[in-house]
Amino acid sequence: MTLFILYQTDNWKTKSSRVFFGVFDSRAKAQDCAKYNRLQTNDSKIVIEEVTLNQCL
Repeated sequence: MTLFILYQTDNWKTKSSRVFFGVFDSRAKAQDCAKYNRLQTNDSKIVIEEVTLNQCL
């Protein structure tokens, strides 16, 4: 199962500036949430990280 984690970050997308906004089951839902909450501006960007759940290497 694939999950998508939504973060808001600065223009340089540093990990130390990330703010968590939610976990979603599709990339489209994460993007809709970011648009609804106006997370992407001139001073901030969004990062959607894809994570696989229940996977053994």
